[in-house]
Amino acid sequence: MLLKRRLFTLNAAATLTAPLLSRCSPPSYDFHSGRTGYPEEALPDGDLHIPLWNGAPPDGGGPQGEPRLSPRGALTNIATPTLSVHRPEHPNGAAVIVAGGGGYRYIQIRKEGVLPARWLTSLGITAFVLLYRLPGEHWKDGRMAPFQDAQRAIRLVRGHAKTFGIDPSRIGALGFSAGGHLMGTCAIRPEWQTYRPVDMYDSVPTTLALSLLAYPVVTLEPPYQRTGTRRMLIGDHPTEQASIDWSMQTYVKPGDPPFFLVQAADDRIASAENTAILEKACKNNDVDVVRYLFRDGGHGFGMGRPGTQTTIWPELAREWMRQRHFIS
Repeated sequence: MLLKRRLFTLNAAATLTAPLLSRCSPPSYDFHSGRTGYPEEALPDGDLHIPLWNGAPPDGGGPQGEPRLSPRGALTNIATPTLSVHRPEHPNGAAVIVAGGGGYRYIQIRKEGVLPARWLTSLGITAFVLLYRLPGEHWKDGRMAPFQDAQRAIRLVRGHAKTFGIDPSRIGALGFSAGGHLMGTCAIRPEWQTYRPVDMYDSVPTTLALSLLAYPVVTLEPPYQRTGTRRMLIGDHPTEQASIDWSMQTYVKPGDPPFFLVQAADDRIASAENTAILEKACKNNDVDVVRYLFRDGGHGFGMGRPGTQTTIWPELAREWMRQRHFIS
């Protein structure tokens, strides 16, 4: 698939954005396609990428050196949170922010980042792969860091919708495992202020049109407390209130955007009860939700594990997005 690679300066982009933004002075950082320091597989040097922050992220800290990619596609040591932009040959105005999982200890960038982006661009959707900060990498804001990055990513995508030919009412999210917890939480908590505003983009809403979540971690409450997500966010011995506060179902309310949920019944990492709990919370609040539970496929099947029915979920998701007029 051909991906358009362009060089944009933020100053040029600001002339194309919404009137709210064009009245303000743009920050001094660039959208660019030069060398990033990320491994080539995670973020090719020629591809357009967007640093999330003008300088250091909120409150500082973080790892030293360049990002590291394991042979299995696990990305760590993320010092510069970034959006990797994948532009389709024939864009249809929709955009999706993609967040891979990894229990907030790493990001599975290959099968839960790059490959989903290729699928999205094949549908005419502009994909933004989110390379977010990890709580265990010495950020002063700790567990808040990935949520700050996710909210900032939504704001930057919406703030530059005209630059990328995006309809600001058609910005969605795709999250896998812990990435599903991250983007799902942002979808139902757009009012949550995770950091102090740093520039004009932080006045842009963080609302999403829809969310697709594959084998997400939803609840941190017992008896589903043995996930890496829970350990990284609230530790091994949290209070009962902390478990409630960091569980997605706590915040579901009428008016939340639609959810597409997919999971395998034999998932040994995030029990299939996670998507069942979210489905129930959505139905109790009249939130549009569909859940597909496959017999097998395990955890981490990405775009589908060969030999299992999980391979059909991308087509189910495409039709679901079409029915909701997100794509044509």
